[in-house]
Amino acid sequence: MKRLMTATALLLAGTAMAQAQGVLQLYNWGDYTSAELLAKFEAETGIKVTVTDYDSNDTALAKIEAGGHGFDLVVPSANYVPVWIEKGLVAELDLTKLPNHKNIAEEWLNVDYDTGRKYSIPWQWGTTGVAVNQSVYAGDVNTSAIWLDPPAELVGKINVTPEMNDAIALATMYMGGQPCSEDTELLKKVRDKLLEAKPKWQSMDYGMTEKMAANDVAATVYWNGAMFRARLQNPDVKYGYPKEGFILWMDQVMLLNDAANVEEAYKFLDFIMVPENAAMISAYARYANGIAGSEPFMPADMKDAPEIVIPAELADKGVFMGNCSPKSVEYITAIWTELNK
Repeated sequence: MKRLMTATALLLAGTAMAQAQGVLQLYNWGDYTSAELLAKFEAETGIKVTVTDYDSNDTALAKIEAGGHGFDLVVPSANYVPVWIEKGLVAELDLTKLPNHKNIAEEWLNVDYDTGRKYSIPWQWGTTGVAVNQSVYAGDVNTSAIWLDPPAELVGKINVTPEMNDAIALATMYMGGQPCSEDTELLKKVRDKLLEAKPKWQSMDYGMTEKMAANDVAATVYWNGAMFRARLQNPDVKYGYPKEGFILWMDQVMLLNDAANVEEAYKFLDFIMVPENAAMISAYARYANGIAGSEPFMPADMKDAPEIVIPAELADKGVFMGNCSPKSVEYITAIWTELNK
């Protein structure tokens, strides 16, 4: 018993020491966190941030729901925020500990999925569209026909990101509907179109920044910032905004209800709302952020980049990805399950 008590005391002492040293566990999308930002945060606060990557909203949600994860902060997309709140997985924020909360841009403050930003802090926002290697195909890139009715040059060379909501939303708009539809006749057409198109694809995968840059695939459904980074490596990569409709989205940071390092988490949340620091996040991943005043600190090549600046004639085709109804989710999930057989 004495040995057990001694071991327990040592364990508790070790835990207290680790907390005293300042640590933080961030659970974030892969290749989405600036090492320069983390180094600056550690230099200013003494808090060491460890980042663990995930590849999808569903992966992150399942991991946290399973428990025993050890993470403090997570970065879900807007349409998943209500799910995290309803499941009781995240904590309401104490805004008195976040003096930089005032820096959130007005258009990103009173959002439908978290009015007043009581649960979430903006990370980055962008679009889901298509990208093509123009050395393979030089035609119109502003259409989801690239992957749903592909030209001969692209058949067998297309990737579709395995994000259920993004892919099915784009396909639904291509077929004349809107995301989160409950119209069963429309959704049957969406399912049929996806099943017809799938044999013409090469893959359903992530990691397209590197694969597009290396010509491993010739076209992909993907996110604008990643394709910006691919173009910097390979100027033949061109990002397109489907005229049938494309997705607008935002990712945000949330404090987990069972976080062990709460004070460290608050310091990090406040830190990323400093305009210069928000710009560091954007400079790495090449997406816009939701912090007012960050623009002067952004890289010059982001100010007029085609992956960042939506063409005026297509601006009204962007649809913000919200939270679908339970019935819509049921239909979407059934389509996705069939597509992945």
